[in-house]
Amino acid sequence: MADPAIAALARWPNVPHVYGWLSLDRRGQWRLQGSPITNPHITEFIGRNYASDEHGAWFFQNGPQRVYVKLDYTPWILRIGEQQMLTTHTGQAIQAASAALLDESGNLLIAFERGISLVEDHDLPALLDALHDPAGKTAGEEALVFVMSRERVPLTLDWQALHLPLAPVRSSDIPARFGFIADPQPAPDPK
Repeated sequence: MADPAIAALARWPNVPHVYGWLSLDRRGQWRLQGSPITNPHITEFIGRNYASDEHGAWFFQNGPQRVYVKLDYTPWILRIGEQQMLTTHTGQAIQAASAALLDESGNLLIAFERGISLVEDHDLPALLDALHDPAGKTAGEEALVFVMSRERVPLTLDWQALHLPLAPVRSSDIPARFGFIADPQPAPDPK
């Protein structure tokens, strides 16, 4: 989080949180009540002040106000950036990854040092082409269908320095498995 946001929190600690206004779609685009935010200065500002709380709810710290983010799938979206590096929707290159997962719809997810990420659909074909069988051959469609149906097939994602075994996963299991809340809500009023 940027220093000005931290300073604003100290100065105004009791500003109410905001829910239901800001979301992150599957392409890594911020949306305000469903409409895309296209101003690069605003998206960069949101990205610099994007974090999660102790419960796994993701938010944007807007000065003293915390704006919770509804996630269309995962808290991070990965893209192929400069020099073929995998980068987050906030522009940070990933440093280390621990798992590659394929869900029942064919979405590729990668667990990395900040959490779980969805590979943006524009870059999905290139990364699917980087899935190899034990002989080093590119995985065919049949092998991917087996993984999508929860079968363990010995495939590895080989991209740059990443060499990750591919495992099946159900999309409904992702939030609990990776400890995040997809649609944060305010706490009930304790009346």
